[in-house]
Amino acid sequence: MSLKKTFSSDGKKCTVVFTVNPEAAAGASKVYLVGEFNSWNPTATPMKKDPAGSFSVKKQLDTNKEFQFRYCLDGNIWINDWKADKYVRSELANDDNSVVDTTVPKSLKAGKTPAAKETGGKTAAKKSAAPKKSAKK
Repeated sequence: MSLKKTFSSDGKKCTVVFTVNPEAAAGASKVYLVGEFNSWNPTATPMKKDPAGSFSVKKQLDTNKEFQFRYCLDGNIWINDWKADKYVRSELANDDNSVVDTTVPKSLKAGKTPAAKETGGKTAAKKSAAPKKSAKK
């Protein structure tokens, strides 16, 4: 799993590639990205499966914000991103949500163009490597 971020040259948009690897997808035939950016609609943002079995989708988000999200597998299994920027407690379920942070890097603010950044698990509370399953967000 990963979040690969690319910032626009004006620093107003962040394109994030959300990826669920085959291990995390656990044999799912459909995976959806669900979060604040699509009003938690469980079918609004389908992810595309590649030949290796990973699912991914690209989403353009406003910068300098945090967005909660989760992945929905086959319409009934909810998992977090193992490498999310952090996790926060869900207001609707006894579970955590993943968070993607689109804060513009200082190097971009200074006028430098950064390469794409792949986050590697800056977490408020360390999560286990196993996917977390629950009924819903």
